Amino acid sequence: MSEATTIVDSENQVVYWNRAAETIYEISREEVVGTPLDRHFASESIRLKDALANGTTVRRVYHIPRPDTHVLINSSAIRRQETIIGAISIEQDITELVRLNEELENATTNLHHLQQEMNRYQAADDPFYTIKGLSAPLQTTIQIARKVAQTDATVLLYGESGVGKELFARAIHQSSRRHDKPFIAINCGAIPAALFESELFGYQGGAFTGAEKRGKPGKLELSDGGTLFLDEIGELPLELQVKLLRALQERQFYRVGGTDPITVNTRIVAATNRQLEQMVADGRFREDLYYRLNVFSLEIPPLRQRREDISELVQLFLQEYSAAHGQPVPRIATEVMQALLSYPWPGNVRELRNIMERLSILQENGVILPEHLPSQILSHSRSLPLSNGYTAETGRRPQTTVETTVASLFHDAAALSTADERTRIIAALDRTYGNKKAAAQLLGISRGTLYNKMRKYGLLINSTDETGG
Repeated sequence: MSEATTIVDSENQVVYWNRAAETIYEISREEVVGTPLDRHFASESIRLKDALANGTTVRRVYHIPRPDTHVLINSSAIRRQETIIGAISIEQDITELVRLNEELENATTNLHHLQQEMNRYQAADDPFYTIKGLSAPLQTTIQIARKVAQTDATVLLYGESGVGKELFARAIHQSSRRHDKPFIAINCGAIPAALFESELFGYQGGAFTGAEKRGKPGKLELSDGGTLFLDEIGELPLELQVKLLRALQERQFYRVGGTDPITVNTRIVAATNRQLEQMVADGRFREDLYYRLNVFSLEIPPLRQRREDISELVQLFLQEYSAAHGQPVPRIATEVMQALLSYPWPGNVRELRNIMERLSILQENGVILPEHLPSQILSHSRSLPLSNGYTAETGRRPQTTVETTVASLFHDAAALSTADERTRIIAALDRTYGNKKAAAQLLGISRGTLYNKMRKYGLLINSTDETGG
């Protein structure tokens, strides 16, 4: 046998020690047979003692009988009728596998560190490098942001929660002439109104109960020469909007409780997920402040409008979390990737990042399976139309199509490669109302190739399909 085999009697005396055991433990048969096993191994590391004392049986249990030896052990008591007369263990040497796994983990960790270093160098050359995605909507937004970054114009970033507005704000700052000056961020929705004024403008020593004696500079003062990022500007109360507007217009303000004006040269980048125009119409946002901020507006596309970026982001986040958890990057089952591609992602990239962290934790044996997905993604996936046009959940044809989803899915070859081919072809034909030429163009293949694949998957109903449009 290639496994180390040991047999002891009821007194833990070795009665059998095979050649594989000699090789693994470097102890000859003559030295060990007829002697207690305790003489050669630390008493607490001998699993056969459990079998002798309690009749315990173990199957493929990871065991370290010596500091430099790793095995999978099978052990069991040997009985004559009901009496334990000995025990046997069969051990598979996995020392080399453990060593290789440790080397792999170390290499993965080093690779992650190298990638981080590379990202830092590339981000230094191109601050927009940290914004991942090659889709046309995102790249167009990045190109516009690069141009406005070279100016001192006030920028208003529009976008849903989780699209990466702060990433854009930081990249604009780092690409500007102010890159060596501070970038200060303040969340207008996270700070209570009573504290916001002192956070933004600072306060003079002794201005109120609990204030520091020396006073404290505000965010606007700290960002002098650099950029002040006003996140969620739509949450700012009306009474504070007046004071912010005055500071922006005059480039001068007073600390709370102060009498000396403070002059600053700060660039403003603001962001919101609200429709400020509607808020102005409703009287919930000052019109003059809106026009002051809206010198140059930039809308960041949501993830559902750039689905071809999902595959890249999924792999990036999996690599990041796998390195953080000290494990190899797991493989994603096809059904999981299909579900990720079709999900509308209301929380955008932030939601995707959180989901990928969850999946990297729940994966089993290096594979992410559908049962690891959260309920909202699973339920959405089940409600999508099947190939016959009926939904898996209701059994009825849906009232509306998912043309937007399909269009995005087929926009980029990277996304195409991850979805099931038959499903993609059915979806393309559905979107083009059966027009083979248009469906082939949508899939990025020739019409002849499309016919061959349709024939392969049993999608050609009759001979006229091969000659029709």
